[in-house]
Amino acid sequence: MTGAPPDTLPTPLSLPLPYPVYCGADVRQSIGEIARLVAPSHRVAVISDTAVAPLYAKSIAAQFPTESTHLFTIPPGEHEKTRARWAELTDALLEWGAGRDTTVIAVGGGVIGDLAGFVASTYMRGLPVIQVPTTLLAMVDASVGGKTAVDTPFGKNLVGAFHNPSAVVIDPDVLVTLPDNVLRSGLAEMIKHGVIADAPYFDAVLSFADAIREHGGGAPDFVAAITMLITGSVRIKADVVAEDTREGGLRQILNFGHTIAHAVERVLNFELLHGDAVAMGMVAEARIAESIGLARAGLAVGIADAVVRAGLPARMPAGLNLDEVIAATHGDKKARGGAARFSLPRAIGEMESAEGTWAVAVPDDLVRAALMEK
Repeated sequence: MTGAPPDTLPTPLSLPLPYPVYCGADVRQSIGEIARLVAPSHRVAVISDTAVAPLYAKSIAAQFPTESTHLFTIPPGEHEKTRARWAELTDALLEWGAGRDTTVIAVGGGVIGDLAGFVASTYMRGLPVIQVPTTLLAMVDASVGGKTAVDTPFGKNLVGAFHNPSAVVIDPDVLVTLPDNVLRSGLAEMIKHGVIADAPYFDAVLSFADAIREHGGGAPDFVAAITMLITGSVRIKADVVAEDTREGGLRQILNFGHTIAHAVERVLNFELLHGDAVAMGMVAEARIAESIGLARAGLAVGIADAVVRAGLPARMPAGLNLDEVIAATHGDKKARGGAARFSLPRAIGEMESAEGTWAVAVPDDLVRAALMEK
């Protein structure tokens, strides 16, 4: 390791998870020590993309011995989260000589977290992985929970594995370099966490949404405020995941907004930011909840107002082929017997249990009506 190690390791959050989650400003400087504590290894494979690598991944790799550390990079973007990239990375690891005594460190947004996590889950039947998310969306969603996957032409995240990280290291300082639209995209998942589980947290996110919409990472007291909100989101997700580690029931509430979102992303060839798609998906799925009598009138308007305050879209893109979107929902992981199923809210902070299945089958005509509403 280059440079002097920190005098003390940071304290992880107190969460019902089998691995530590560290969250705090500048915690990325302690990744070398954290890795030696939670996943000691002979080799370290840092996986990142070409946009994030010069900003953060190179300095993280420098915390480990040069002769046994290698930085692997891919181009940025959702289009890179494929089986082809998985094969390329696993072949590169083999060529480098990585064995089971290798720790993978994923440094980047959700694409890198999912892809590097899947590489780690499958390489020699499993390597330890440390998730180091560098986008707000990845910090509050993809990095926690142990789900890894790649996309296919038939939909998002359809080939993957459950593989818990050895640790998650969240440094909100890195968010100040994010483009404003990418930063706002992360607010969609935070709004979702409030809808599915915690009305006061929903209000807390909205209280800071205006500042982020107007000033981005330059908002007053940004790091302190966003650290508190990230911690709240991680706690909500950890509580849900601890109750349902394999997505057999309760964990499906984390997919609120995502059945529509994933379908829209697929139809638009993944050209839309994930958070933007989730924002639109939440509004549409809240309309579905109202139309079938689960939610009282006005819930969808309230969620739409929230996403607009966050600078996110509430309406479907003009010219979107609704037939293709509806067809894509049938390929969602929650679908059964070819019918689309949705995790739906009753109110802010309360989801429909559907007798323990936490997902409701909805006829296509009602889905279409929700998508068409302006």
